[in-house]
Amino acid sequence: MNFVEEMKRKAREYQNSLVLPEGTEERTVVAAAKIVKEKLAGTVTLLGKKADIEKVAQAQGVSVDGLQMIDPETSEWLDGFGTEYYDLRKKKVDKVTGKPLMSPEKAHEEMKDPMKFGAMMVRKGKADTMVSGALSSTADMLRAGLTIIKTAPGSSTASSCFIMDTHNPQWGHEGLLVFSDCAVVPQPTGEQLADIAVAAAKSCKDLLGTEPVVAMLSFSSKGSGGKLDDVLRVQEGVKLAHEKAPELLLDGELQADAALIPAVTDKKAPGSPVRGKVNTLIFPDLNAGNIGYKLVQRIAGADAYGPVLQGFAKPISDLSRGCSSDDIVVTCAITMVQAGRK
Repeated sequence: MNFVEEMKRKAREYQNSLVLPEGTEERTVVAAAKIVKEKLAGTVTLLGKKADIEKVAQAQGVSVDGLQMIDPETSEWLDGFGTEYYDLRKKKVDKVTGKPLMSPEKAHEEMKDPMKFGAMMVRKGKADTMVSGALSSTADMLRAGLTIIKTAPGSSTASSCFIMDTHNPQWGHEGLLVFSDCAVVPQPTGEQLADIAVAAAKSCKDLLGTEPVVAMLSFSSKGSGGKLDDVLRVQEGVKLAHEKAPELLLDGELQADAALIPAVTDKKAPGSPVRGKVNTLIFPDLNAGNIGYKLVQRIAGADAYGPVLQGFAKPISDLSRGCSSDDIVVTCAITMVQAGRK
C-alpha cells in the first residue's frame, strides 16, 4: 500500500474543501496550486489580500487559476463570524478582576486573524478542513481549534498521531501502523489516554481503511509492573476506553513486544484479543511516543507521516515550519480524507 498515493486517490474522490490561512506564504501558495492541478480538493481557499497572494504566486511561477482568495478583513462573513466568536467566548472572565475577557468589538477584531477566520470557516461549514503551520506555531493552531472548532462529541482531548510506514507487511495493516500520541499531550491522564485511543482508532479506520486493533502500551503487561502510578494510569485508560467504545478491539496495558509479537503475547498476555493483529499503538506519554516514532523512523527506515491532529469535531492539521510544498500537499490530502466522503 502506497500511503501517499492512497491519500491522494481518496482526496480526489471525496472532493472536500480546504482553507489555508497562511495564504501569502510561498510554500503554501505553491502547494495550493499543486492541489488544484492534481484535483485533490473541491475548493482551495487562501486567506490574505488578493494582490499579495497573486504577487507571491507570480514570484513562485505558479498560477492562481482555480484558487479562491479571501481577505478576512474585508470578507462579507466577518460580522457573522465575529458574533459567533463572541458567543463562544463571552463567558470567559479574568480570574483576578472577574471582568469579561471578550467584548463584541474585540471578537470582531480578533476574527480578522487568518487562523481564527479559517477555523471559523470550518466551524460554519464554509470549508471542510484547515491546514496551517508553515509559519505559525502548533500552539496557535491548537488554540484556534480548541476555542472555535472544539473537540469531538464525547471527548475533551485533542491529540495527534503519526502514520508509520514500515515497508514491511509483517507489521500492522500492510506495513502501516498508527502511533499516538506523539506530539500534543505531554502527560495524559487515564481519561485522556482513553480519548486518545478512541481518536487514534478513528484515524486508523479513516486513513488506513481497516478496522482498528489497539494496544495501549506500558513498561508493564497485565499488572507485571505492580501498582505504580504510571501502570495504574494506563490501566484506567484501558478501562475507560472500553466504556467509551465497547465495540473497539483494544487491550492493555501491554509491553511493546507483547503487543506486536504473538509468541510474546502468549507468554505475557495469554488470550489477548489483539494477538497478532495490532495496527494502532497508544503510548503512555509524550516522552515514549516521540522517542518511539523517531526510533522507528531513523533506525528501521520507516516513513513517518504527521503529526496528524485528531480528536477535533472537524479535521484540522498542523505543519512543521520546515515543511516543503510537497509535504503540505500530503498533509492536506490526509486532512481532507479525515473529513470523509460527502
